[in-house]
Amino acid sequence: MAQTILIVDDEPDIIEIVKYNLEKSGYQVVTATSGPKAIQAAHAGKPDLIVLDIMLPGMDGLEVCAALRRDFDFPIILLTARDSETDKIVGLEMGADDYVTKPFSPRELLARIKAVLRRAKTNTTPGKCLRVNDLELDPVKHQAKRAGELLLLTAKEFALLEFFMRHAGAALTRASILDHVWGFDYYGDPRTVDVHIRRLREKVETDPHHPQRITTVAGLGYRLEETP
Repeated sequence: MAQTILIVDDEPDIIEIVKYNLEKSGYQVVTATSGPKAIQAAHAGKPDLIVLDIMLPGMDGLEVCAALRRDFDFPIILLTARDSETDKIVGLEMGADDYVTKPFSPRELLARIKAVLRRAKTNTTPGKCLRVNDLELDPVKHQAKRAGELLLLTAKEFALLEFFMRHAGAALTRASILDHVWGFDYYGDPRTVDVHIRRLREKVETDPHHPQRITTVAGLGYRLEETP
């Protein structure tokens, strides 16, 4: 069954060329031209991935991303007309999985879509349940808990926590986290890791400002402590 991609952009020319190239590659395509229509389409069709422009009229793409992340964990790729570090960081903090800067080539966007979908599929491969201190993770049910309380994680946060739990106690470099969670073909900034760690800490730590579960290893990366 073909995977469904939701394209959200208020520029008809961009929608047309992206839609053409995705359908040519075997994807089903749904389109929306505003934030509210995108949210409506996502709830109605539950797409496999969303390509979401930031510069939308009225409700911008960042607001849409944040709203969708409250209900869904499907991958989101942001389109931004500005090569702005702030846009990218804020987008990642809102729960986006990747971003592409306009102008872009259809081939580049298609490559990003395939890479993100491939990582999403790999990250949800069933396996045995994991337990580290008061953290539990069930790859089959795609559920994670802290002290018995269900955690509402995005797909990327879930994959990140699973990687930490499979290597509990080990110091993990940003490069190794990118390779295993984002994939060798990831095009983005290594600081993506820091943004997602901050988001994950907000959900697994009792006090995100003084983390005891996911700690920083100075000059290297991060570690999931086995005895917080």
